[in-house]
Amino acid sequence: MASPDFQKTNPAIRYRTASFIISAARLNQLPQECGPEVAFAGRSNAGKSSAINRLCEQKSLARTSKTPGRTQLINLFQLDGQRHLVDLPGYGYAKVAEEIKRRWQQTMEAYLSE
Repeated sequence: MASPDFQKTNPAIRYRTASFIISAARLNQLPQECGPEVAFAGRSNAGKSSAINRLCEQKSLARTSKTPGRTQLINLFQLDGQRHLVDLPGYGYAKVAEEIKRRWQQTMEAYLSE
């Protein structure tokens, strides 16, 4: 068993306490200063949400689906009050209208450039 000191300093322990903060369609809906973020970006249905759930050892922290394009908003998760995980909509094939895909692309470009 790990020592109490190890549990206090090991950042992996904090992932288990991750919690959902907000889903945002636009960048101005996200908290202004929330500290360092690790964003999960990739193709639609590549397992980004599943990776977050696995990393945090929680089965349903981030919503998952077999349907491509299920994550349609920027989802922010708090780890320890200072660090955050971000689940981004996927790019590529998704069962949504082309206009929605274009909006996702614009939002992702703006998010990644900030």
